[in-house]
Amino acid sequence: MTAPYAEVIGDPISHSKSPVIHQFWLRQLGIEGRYGSRRVTPAGLRTYFHVRGNDGAWMGCNVTIPLKEHVGSHLDRLSERARRVGAVNCVHRDGRFLVGTNTDVAGVALAIAGAAADRPACVIGAGGAARAALTALRERGHGDVRIVARDPAKGRALLDLWGYDGAAVAIGDAASAFSEAGVVINASPLGMAGLAPMPLPVQQAIEGTAEGAVIFDMVYNPIDTALLAAARRRGRIAVDGLVMLVGQAREAFELFFGYSSPRDTASDAALRSLLTGG
Repeated sequence: MTAPYAEVIGDPISHSKSPVIHQFWLRQLGIEGRYGSRRVTPAGLRTYFHVRGNDGAWMGCNVTIPLKEHVGSHLDRLSERARRVGAVNCVHRDGRFLVGTNTDVAGVALAIAGAAADRPACVIGAGGAARAALTALRERGHGDVRIVARDPAKGRALLDLWGYDGAAVAIGDAASAFSEAGVVINASPLGMAGLAPMPLPVQQAIEGTAEGAVIFDMVYNPIDTALLAAARRRGRIAVDGLVMLVGQAREAFELFFGYSSPRDTASDAALRSLLTGG
């Protein structure tokens, strides 16, 4: 019998760290299975799911850019989280059905687990990642949520969609949104290698966050971003993007292979070393 397998799909795909994570856990647990990667374009999704859906060894796939918003129409059903976020980052089997879900929400929740829910929360960005962040904040019971975005109108629309009355402001007004915040989430590509840096007004606005605030940056290339450096200089709790990356993978791994991933300190440290080249 062919060993079960899963994979990550996207275009491009060579940059993905998902195979490193899942293969590490498979080896750690001694599970007969494999996890790979495959380049798939939006136009190729129909054929991909037809072929994979008829392969009994295929357990599912993770989904990365630019496919997250295109996958849903090719599946049998979507989870409530996937519907709320409006994007699918994980497809798994449920009997003969293909189900789309969004494990990014679980990754965000893990990254901000130490944040106080009774303090204001602020999200940087108004795209798909921000939708996952807002869903995680809603599930954790955060009542006061604000958005900092290049286009405040998009931020306002997201807040309205999630039923939040908080402010949506431009990058230059970040200080007003960050005031007394207990958690700040960068859900934008600002600060990512090769892209625009995190603007200074945002970095400086960390000063106005609450003592003990959690500053979480979804960016993991580089691991140590300017936003996180600013957080540490001001004595805040800095959480890097690998926490979310591994967190969302944990939920996907169990859906694919039916086992919980290792969670001990030594295993976590070894995986982080693999992912950072340390």
